[in-house]
Amino acid sequence: MTLLGMNIGVLGGGIGGLTAALALAQRGAQVTVLEQAEQLREVGAGIQISPNGFCVLRALGLDKAIRACAVKGEAVELRDYKAARLVTRLDLGLLDEDQEYFLLHRADLIDVLAKACRESGVAIRLLQEAETVVLGPKPRVEMVNGDHFTADLIIGADGLHSVARKALNGTSAPFFTRQTAWRAVVPNTLSHPNVTRLYMGPKRHLVSYPLRGGEFVNIVAVQERMDWVDEGWSHKDDPDNLRAAFADFGGEVPALLAQVTDVNLWGLFRHPVAQKWFGEGVAILGDAAHPTLPFMAQGAVMAIEDAWVLADCLATSEVTSVGLAMYQSKRQERCTKIVAQASGSARKYHISFPPIRWAAHTGLGMFGAMSPKKMLGQFDWIYRFDVTSNVDGSIKS
Repeated sequence: MTLLGMNIGVLGGGIGGLTAALALAQRGAQVTVLEQAEQLREVGAGIQISPNGFCVLRALGLDKAIRACAVKGEAVELRDYKAARLVTRLDLGLLDEDQEYFLLHRADLIDVLAKACRESGVAIRLLQEAETVVLGPKPRVEMVNGDHFTADLIIGADGLHSVARKALNGTSAPFFTRQTAWRAVVPNTLSHPNVTRLYMGPKRHLVSYPLRGGEFVNIVAVQERMDWVDEGWSHKDDPDNLRAAFADFGGEVPALLAQVTDVNLWGLFRHPVAQKWFGEGVAILGDAAHPTLPFMAQGAVMAIEDAWVLADCLATSEVTSVGLAMYQSKRQERCTKIVAQASGSARKYHISFPPIRWAAHTGLGMFGAMSPKKMLGQFDWIYRFDVTSNVDGSIKS
């Protein structure tokens, strides 16, 4: 099926929505992005783009622009919290030459995607807050301000509280994981190397990595706690609360946290993976379809993969409904597996009982030292998966 002249509306101007808009426009569709904010922006800070996501951005012609604003990751280090002792290191240099791992600011990725979208003829309409989505042969988006938008296809890339997901699946209640996370960006005064560092402590962990050519450091700190914090990244908190929660962490952590002047706090909630990813004239992707906890650094990358596969399935199917069914079939199992893996990762980072933590960390260290390639190879099913090699996606051989 040709997408030439097909009118497609994309709800949400985030990473998933803009990637989908670009992939569809490059295949000939007439695409309009409907974004509720007054400008395209990301409230979050850092993002890690693993090789399975970068292969899509490269196929879309964005590799040079990404390299210009990102830091190429050299390793992922797991460290014990007290003295920041290195437990094990995943050497990203062991990846194939064309498998690259990047660390960048979300806002920079949004800027790259938005520029490419506009150059490809995508219309981006701001202040378009959707209230409901109506399925049908000519699906319709009803806006909060009373306006409406009609297209041949509506794609919901509208995040955790997706109105498109609600139209397809009804309402589902998330549950609080008893974990909260702080996010901050500080100047890189400590010469943080081009690695992701994950400090593992009792019921807590902290991640740091450089951004914007090493000028800044991104910090994400997760703590298990009973009190309820609403979803979203817009909740401001007192930096002293962050410092108090991680006061017993050693190494560079105290110096990093001492620089925090502005910090966001959000509660981590679990949502079920959607049962229905499409209906008549409507499809969903990214967090709208499969929200995930941030412990595998795959949330945005899954949305990027979704966008490519959705565009390819539509372009290679004679009928839209067949393309949409193919899209869900090709994506649901993989995304469900990654969501489950992310949900279990925090337990491995947060071991409280010292003898068990010592044994676990010793085992990790021995495995990493004796078999560094096998250590990294645990993630082949994620990193070596290339949706651009064919519409099915495949493990790169």
